[in-house]
Amino acid sequence: MDFVKKHYEKILLAVVLLGLVGALVFLPFLISRDQEELQQISQGVLHPSVKRLPDLDLSRQSNVAARLSSPYVLDFSTTNKVFNPLQWMRKQDGILIPAKPGLVGPDATVVTKISALYLVLTLDSLDTNSVATNAQSARFVISVEHQAAAVPAQRARRQHYASAGEKVDVFKILDVKGSLEDPAQLQLNVQLMDTGERVTLTKDKPFRRVDGYTADLKYDPDGKKWPGQRVGSVLVFAGDGYKIVAINQDSVILSAQSNQKKTIRPYSPQVSE
Repeated sequence: MDFVKKHYEKILLAVVLLGLVGALVFLPFLISRDQEELQQISQGVLHPSVKRLPDLDLSRQSNVAARLSSPYVLDFSTTNKVFNPLQWMRKQDGILIPAKPGLVGPDATVVTKISALYLVLTLDSLDTNSVATNAQSARFVISVEHQAAAVPAQRARRQHYASAGEKVDVFKILDVKGSLEDPAQLQLNVQLMDTGERVTLTKDKPFRRVDGYTADLKYDPDGKKWPGQRVGSVLVFAGDGYKIVAINQDSVILSAQSNQKKTIRPYSPQVSE
């Protein structure tokens, strides 16, 4: 007891020092543990464990999209006549036929024939009343046939008298080659006034150019036929008038006078015949 009483300060200091040493030894373990706890807390905050949501059910939207891509078509024409009543037409023989496109109206017209209309220039002969020493000053008889002329009186064949360099009606003689002693060998170089085209005329080789067409048509529902129709002709059938506005080598274009709607009718010789 005396020892304790005499050295208790040293004993107390030794105990304190031992405690400090123990604390220093244990401190790294305490810091490591705290760091692990902080790391676990941070991982839980930044990457929480969340339960995966179930997949969305898009079957309803997919079914709607599929129905829209192939809509249901209602037939109110062949099975139901409430909304689109079928029209009927009585032919001249009294038979009723459905007024469907292709059976009546302009679509039912048939082009049975298309013929070309020509501009024809023919070297007929020399003018025997003219006195000439050479072919350039001689006068020639040239016939002009304008089959596509709008005025019927201008379609007939007409003879014209002209010399080289002279302009007559639709042509002008540019020059003449050959000898007057052999008219069969004469060659006239002619220029057309409307197009400027240069052509050659001889006794056995007239010039021909397509200037238009005529058409033969028929309309079976009314039993009508129209031969030799030209551009501008008016055909009356199916309760309306139809004007021919164009004729080509393979088609005829009709224009309804009621609404100016145009219809193209093809020409097929094999079918028409």
